[in-house]
Amino acid sequence: MTKRDELVRVFTCTELTCSFLKAELEEAGIPVMIRNEFQSAVAAGFGIGAPSAVDIYVTESNVDAAIPVIEVFLKNNPTCVSE
Repeated sequence: MTKRDELVRVFTCTELTCSFLKAELEEAGIPVMIRNEFQSAVAAGFGIGAPSAVDIYVTESNVDAAIPVIEVFLKNNPTCVSE
């Protein structure tokens, strides 16, 4: 794996907000990975993590393209704030 292929966290918020942003990023042609530590912990039988801590990751090579999409998303959805 090259540095340009490494995943970079670009956004953290609630699951619902991340789902909407994921759709926006994918519409812009940016592949996205969502990581939900709380859901993973519950599925494994542990009760750790915060339910609102859902992360969006993109590859290093897509960070520059993702940032403007995130900025527009936040501007159009002022009640959504990245944690």
